[in-house]
Amino acid sequence: MHNLEGRVVIVTGGAQGLGAAFARSLSKQGAKIVIADLDEARAATLAAELQDQGAEALAVTTDVSDRGQFERLVEQAVGRFGGIDVLFNNAGMNKPVPFFDIDTANFESIMRVNALSVLIGMQVAGQQMMKQGRGGKIINTASIAGRQGYPEFAPYCASKAAVISLTQSGARELARHRITVNGFAPGVVKTPLWDKLEADMIDKGVIKQKGEFMDSFSSSILVGRPAIPDDLTGMASFLASGASDYMTGQILMFDGGMVLV
Repeated sequence: MHNLEGRVVIVTGGAQGLGAAFARSLSKQGAKIVIADLDEARAATLAAELQDQGAEALAVTTDVSDRGQFERLVEQAVGRFGGIDVLFNNAGMNKPVPFFDIDTANFESIMRVNALSVLIGMQVAGQQMMKQGRGGKIINTASIAGRQGYPEFAPYCASKAAVISLTQSGARELARHRITVNGFAPGVVKTPLWDKLEADMIDKGVIKQKGEFMDSFSSSILVGRPAIPDDLTGMASFLASGASDYMTGQILMFDGGMVLV
């Protein structure tokens, strides 16, 4: 049911963290991987690693919040592999600021990368999938922060709430073309994004030492620990495969039991 042999999968933010874990896991199941990331060197290194393991992989330097660059990403994927079957709208960023210090630049930069890029991705990839006429799958990375707000990073929470709404909107629009749109909401995951989050919060005086915020958040995880990226790869395979064909417009809470909805 999770056979991905020959499927062309684009993973934005694919050079590290969750995106890299998905790229490695899906390639082992036969998927052809397109790694889209701003970090050209990391993306190229991962693509070379996958190729060395016998997979087909392509790295494309992309600012996903720029429509022209996203269109070029899809064009390169189609040019190399003949089409696209799955898009992981996974790229994201956070810049925590105390609630009363949030300014327009902080809010707009986070919304642009985390929310606008998801809309652009669904539009550009969705139109390509419609043109191909064989359906497709779009998977958006949300967050527990899209289900409840935190004052330390309110714009991030707003952006992930937008991802949830955009997932529902895209699902309604694309269903008639046999394109499903779903998402998942991780909680605390040990990735470079979380490391940067804590470093920024130390810089802003929100916390005093590395690990403090993760430990605080992790205390409410029912399974007793934060996630590592590999904890989510089975879910990614499910959403990218035919096993999820009868599901659309949904957000899978994949957080170890932090938020019960």
